[in-house]
Amino acid sequence: MNGWLYILECCDGSYYTGSTTDLIKRLIGHKKGNAANYTKKRLPIKLVYIEWYRSIVEAYERENEIKGWSRVKKEALINYDWAVLPQLSQNYTDFPE
Repeated sequence: MNGWLYILECCDGSYYTGSTTDLIKRLIGHKKGNAANYTKKRLPIKLVYIEWYRSIVEAYERENEIKGWSRVKKEALINYDWAVLPQLSQNYTDFPE
């Protein structure tokens, strides 16, 4: 079953990262306040980023990866700033040429 990874921006400026097999249904649930306690307390929310995967397992694994990221790294992903993502990794080393 296909899966979606998504990032929401909450009214307090925080980010919520989740995964689902039905993105529209899940977003409706978030907006109604019955999809997650975190977003329920921080309405309204706005969808700011999505990725599609061939399986929900892959989407869930990606969700867990992103949940461990700093706010700055999440914002680089949201803004499609691919060049800066490696430098924001904890184990990044810039080797001279």
